[in-house]
Amino acid sequence: MDKMVISGKRKTAVAKATIEDGEGVVTFNKRPVSFLSDLQQLEISEPLVIARDVLGGLKFNIALNVTGGGIACQVEAGRLAIAKAIVSFTKNEDVKNAFLAYDRNMLIADTRRKEACKPGYSKARANRQTSFR
Repeated sequence: MDKMVISGKRKTAVAKATIEDGEGVVTFNKRPVSFLSDLQQLEISEPLVIARDVLGGLKFNIALNVTGGGIACQVEAGRLAIAKAIVSFTKNEDVKNAFLAYDRNMLIADTRRKEACKPGYSKARANRQTSFR
């Protein structure tokens, strides 16, 4: 098959996953995933493990290019991009259903964002202090 580029977002982080047939190598911004913490490595590998359980021995090379946000949001955006890329690359409904059954946020982006600060106040929800006496 050909290469595919799929994107995923989380807060201000945007991840682009390039997927192609290969031997199962995953890179994160041109570096091996092993530089991430153990928990972040597990989070990145969740879609790969689920896809391997459903599909069997299919292997993919995935190159993640992530910009913006912090490292935690970059990992979550990468996880979303990997899952969406696997679904569109394999065109398998069983994989899609397995992802949705495991965690809905694997295929559907979390749209929550930081609330804007209101004019004249210091924070998004904070109001001016008032004196009643």
